[in-house]
Amino acid sequence: METRETKTAPTPQPAPPLVAWVGLDWADQKHVLCLQAVDSEQVESIVLEQKPEVLGEWISQLRRRFPQGRVAIALEQSRGGLLYALLEYEFLVLYPVPPKSLARYREAFYPSGGKNDPVDAELLLEMLRTHGDRLSAWVPDDVATRQLRLLAERRRQLVNQRTRLTNRLTALLKEYFPQALEWAGPLGSPEACEFLTRWPTLQALQQAPSSEVRHFYLAQGARQVEGWAQRGEEIRRAQPLTSDPAITEASALLAESLAEQIRSLLPGLKRFDQALQEKSKQHPDYEIFASFPGAGEVLAPRLLVAWGSDRQRYQKAAEMQSFSGIAPVTEQSGKSCWVHWRMACPKFLRQSFHEFAGQSRLRSVWARAYYEQRRLRGCGHHAALRALAFKWIRIMYRCWKDRTPYDERLYLEALRRHTSPLLSARPSSHTT
Repeated sequence: METRETKTAPTPQPAPPLVAWVGLDWADQKHVLCLQAVDSEQVESIVLEQKPEVLGEWISQLRRRFPQGRVAIALEQSRGGLLYALLEYEFLVLYPVPPKSLARYREAFYPSGGKNDPVDAELLLEMLRTHGDRLSAWVPDDVATRQLRLLAERRRQLVNQRTRLTNRLTALLKEYFPQALEWAGPLGSPEACEFLTRWPTLQALQQAPSSEVRHFYLAQGARQVEGWAQRGEEIRRAQPLTSDPAITEASALLAESLAEQIRSLLPGLKRFDQALQEKSKQHPDYEIFASFPGAGEVLAPRLLVAWGSDRQRYQKAAEMQSFSGIAPVTEQSGKSCWVHWRMACPKFLRQSFHEFAGQSRLRSVWARAYYEQRRLRGCGHHAALRALAFKWIRIMYRCWKDRTPYDERLYLEALRRHTSPLLSARPSSHTT
């Protein structure tokens, strides 16, 4: 009789033992390290220059000294050039420590508030050696997810820079040329930048040939002749807020400069948008997060990188709710109890969930009903959005774990089975 060989799954190999701990305090000019072997009580202090060659040589020496085991390193950052360099070496186990946690730990032993790099390196080593079971080793996302994360964050930096410039420009125009806020259009647009570059003052606009101004508006899509006639009359009759040349000349130069800076950011933002769309659609998890109502081409990649590719990073939705800052914090002492929003959290991560919640109420029936329910109970706009984001995180967690896209129809059916009051709620008159 012919027999078949049964194939058994390979037994996972145990991880190499931990052979040393390192506390690393990094800086722009040098890195201070404290190293202790597991089988030794001696603590070694090391200072390295901030040079890739020096860091690489030290890691090579570390590998030769400990050829068989793993080295645990505690450092006060979760990203940056140093972390990216250390991630290249498989025998290093990284434990990023939040700066606030290290500061509180330092205060317990140095109440005076004194701080220096050798002390911080020693404290990081002590935290790792004595409380390593409470720290989480850093498991990096895959390359595609890390690439999307940096693209989303760098894009947001450009958006924030544009917002700062437009806020400055808005305040400036209110001081000497307030009519431009209406006539130029949205200040973050190329049309507004072109308008202010050509006519930075009311006087310059009124002295320009009517045909030139008319052509500008027609080129921007203002094709209704009647609308142009009204705008032209407004420009002709307008009165300057101030005629003091000391104010208008300096303000006009600054307005032109700010407009040029805003315009210079727009091509970069467009390139970031294109790169995000291309990279995100190639990611295997993109369909999951694109399925959420209101995610769109900008928020879907941000939600994707918020959860990451490591399915073991969060064991329950509450971990993400707390880590992202969406879950409130309760402080209780005696008879007093104070509930407030979480301050110590990744701000970009919280912003991603908050903005998605705002978009979802425009696309999802139950999300809109839940938002209105919270408003009727007295919550403000942002508090209601955080509460809605809290519910969305639980749904996202399940979809992320199961690798299943969200289906609004199935969720509504579940709400009907449980006779949820959300399905009978009616929209209120709350506006934002």
